[in-house]
Amino acid sequence: MRLEGKIAIITGGGSGIGHEACKLFAREGATVIVADRDLAAAERVVAEITGQGGKAVAHQVDVSKDAEVAAMIAKTVADHGRLDILVNNAGYGIAGTVVSTSEADWNALMAVNVNGVFLGCKHAIPVMEKQGGGAIVNTASAVANVGIFDRAAYVASKGAVAALTRAMAVDHVGAGIRINAVAPGTIATPYFKKILSGPDGAELRAGLEGRQAMERLGQPVEIAQAMLWLASGDASFCTGSVMVVDGGWTARGDRKPMNPRASENKA
Repeated sequence: MRLEGKIAIITGGGSGIGHEACKLFAREGATVIVADRDLAAAERVVAEITGQGGKAVAHQVDVSKDAEVAAMIAKTVADHGRLDILVNNAGYGIAGTVVSTSEADWNALMAVNVNGVFLGCKHAIPVMEKQGGGAIVNTASAVANVGIFDRAAYVASKGAVAALTRAMAVDHVGAGIRINAVAPGTIATPYFKKILSGPDGAELRAGLEGRQAMERLGQPVEIAQAMLWLASGDASFCTGSVMVVDGGWTARGDRKPMNPRASENKA
């Protein structure tokens, strides 16, 4: 019960990594605000958690909207009296080079992947400062460290999340707030499973697995475990870190590039 009595918001909590993080944090004793743009998905996760004896509530939010993020933080504090943990996990990817990506698609992705982290921290940090501290975990990506084909906007957004994490950690360490990020590799989320069920799924899976030193895709719960450690007191001497959890992908010097024309995927 590493999070006993803690109040935690997890964005993108309705599916994939966020879903597993919500369940894990609840099992460790936290009251979890399952925040997602899809309210029905968030409510399904809440039902799963409460059905197992955990504590959770659903909250619909578009993390790219300042007013909605501010309202989420304010309601959490009004209902629970504090905010101990924020996991900025909501995000998505698109295919495209800088030439083929439209300005509208670029701005929409940055609004969620980068502005969503900025807004969550902007509104959560003052609350944590007043109560004497807290922990924030952002979801970056292993692609913050390497370039990949045909994902210019996504790679740029996750590089920004990693850099912003370090900057905020330095700015707010004196207030007792630890700010870290997890950088997943290729994870077998429902999003990926849908892609891999397509006509070129077998070829794509082979390519994705082949670039991992462990020769398999990661599981959402494996990223959730990293998030839990960073959010818990076990990581008390850790701030400004970007924890890479990628099956050894970025450590490999002989990794082969993915086919840039393969089905859309996030790395």
